[in-house]
Amino acid sequence: MANLTSNFIGIKSPNPFWLASAPPTDKAYNVERAYEAGWGGVVWKTLGSEGPPVVNVSGPRYGAIWGADRRLLGLNNIELITDRPLQINLDEIKAVKRKWRDRALVISLMVPCDEESWKDILHRIEDTEADGVELNFGCPHGMAERGMGSAVGQVPEYIEMVTRWVKKHSRMPCIVKLTPNINDIRKPAEAAYAGGADAVSLINTINSITSVNLDNFAPEPMIDGKGTHGGYCGPAVKPIALNMVAEIARNPATRDLPISGIGGVTTWRDAAEFLALGAGNVQVCTAAMTYGFKIVSEMISGLSDYLDDKGMELSDLVGRATPNVTDWQFLNLNYVTKAAINQDDCIKCGRCFAACEDTSHQAIAMSADRTFTVKDEECVACNLCVNVCPVQDCITMVEVPKGGLDQRTGRKVGEYANWTMHPNNPSVAAAE
Repeated sequence: MANLTSNFIGIKSPNPFWLASAPPTDKAYNVERAYEAGWGGVVWKTLGSEGPPVVNVSGPRYGAIWGADRRLLGLNNIELITDRPLQINLDEIKAVKRKWRDRALVISLMVPCDEESWKDILHRIEDTEADGVELNFGCPHGMAERGMGSAVGQVPEYIEMVTRWVKKHSRMPCIVKLTPNINDIRKPAEAAYAGGADAVSLINTINSITSVNLDNFAPEPMIDGKGTHGGYCGPAVKPIALNMVAEIARNPATRDLPISGIGGVTTWRDAAEFLALGAGNVQVCTAAMTYGFKIVSEMISGLSDYLDDKGMELSDLVGRATPNVTDWQFLNLNYVTKAAINQDDCIKCGRCFAACEDTSHQAIAMSADRTFTVKDEECVACNLCVNVCPVQDCITMVEVPKGGLDQRTGRKVGEYANWTMHPNNPSVAAAE
């Protein structure tokens, strides 16, 4: 098997799969079960300073979005940071770390936005022997209303300020966890880097309401007839997370900033995609909450087999796809494809025809015996038919070679060679 040993900002673990700060990492019992199952590391559920107690709701804490087969696609979480006493958490962290020295253990922190509060809690955790700290600047509910979590993460100046405090008062590597509830993820990442962060992790949960109870007319989860916004996570947020990871990885101002990728990682392929876009490791939550801790064994074996098949080391995969992420105006206008239907695989369901005829470019013909064929002269290569077809690889996109005729436009492929994007309107192609 490929060597999956990870060294993320000096924090070593037997594999790059960590559990994210969340309900699964709330106590020693859970964390030890996770280590026994094979997880390379954990980020302990967020600790707060001693003071007014954190009180979680005693009613439902999760809302959900399901696929047609009842597969869980997303969770809405209204749970707050840990409600267990700080000293109990610190004692458990110390005991667990001493027992599992080969595993990564990072402590997530969230306290009021003043230097003394951060200095105090950092000094409190010093002797736990934890490997690092993660600053929770991401939670969008509950704590944000108190001036913490995403209330800090949405203000780059606060991110830089608090990160400097942490680096000033702690010897530990510092990871800054970023909120996705912001217009441009590059700005908070740049602020964390400027403040001396050793890495960033992202994404935290997305502010959301997943559903409304149409009998009680309140958001779910519902607490005594009322509901609130919460943090959305799970497979449904993966595309958003991948984009934000890539934006930081390809930004010249932060391309040297290590990234811990979070957001919908459920399989080894998900993890490999995050790594390929620049993440040095991944953190997982919803998949563990859905399938249990042992799901990590499939992630480990799958990623290892993939690397073996490719003849790659783990480090070879990190950032491999980043150079191929570009802006729209730099895409190749000379690249032309057309849809092609494999008649041997076609089950004649007609989804491609319905989708193209009603909502796209009327580029698929249907014969009397329900044989579906592509009309090249109408096909714009949008690949909607590929995505709605229930048979994998039944419809594929086939490249038209350079010099070949694009029947839709009447031009030979390659005639856009001297075209560029209009400098004032990237949606308009103009001749040089």
